[in-house]
Amino acid sequence: MFDSGRLDSPAVRRDLLRFARLVAERELGGTVGEPQARPEVVGTFGGAFVTLWAAEQLRGCVGRFGTTTDISGLIESVTRASLADQRFAANPITRAELASLTIEISILSDTEATDDPLSLVLGTHGIVVQRAGQSGCFLPKVATQRGWSAEEFLTNCCSMKAGLAPDSWREPDTRVLLFTAEVFAESA
Repeated sequence: MFDSGRLDSPAVRRDLLRFARLVAERELGGTVGEPQARPEVVGTFGGAFVTLWAAEQLRGCVGRFGTTTDISGLIESVTRASLADQRFAANPITRAELASLTIEISILSDTEATDDPLSLVLGTHGIVVQRAGQSGCFLPKVATQRGWSAEEFLTNCCSMKAGLAPDSWREPDTRVLLFTAEVFAESA
């Protein structure tokens, strides 16, 4: 399960956020010279997401699930992927825009299957819904940001993210996985 290691340190969080910003700047052609050293973070983690915000407007959010001890390497990878989030292919993030964006990092626990999806705790649990080779996920804060009930959270994940029928989460051959996230962002 989730081993936060030194992640509870404000200095480590700042280092990871600074690293993600440098990765983004380099990716968009704004930084030259030697690559920034990856922050060393001790621990085992279940994955990470990097979310890019323009005020309250989402501009990119990509992550990866899977146990890792190289959280900095994973943040590097998902930062690059967030800059190229396919939902924004028609309006990609530019180098000029990057300075006005806020970077948010979500460090994930391992996922755990549940036989009782409605037992999830809104605002604490994120969800992954898997069925017939299709899957979708929502980070924990999505339900509370949108004012959804547990049922709405599951239903919307099926239809909006996994491309499944809304009530697919109720079917016995659908897997619902729960996870938690430790979220931190750059200051405004």
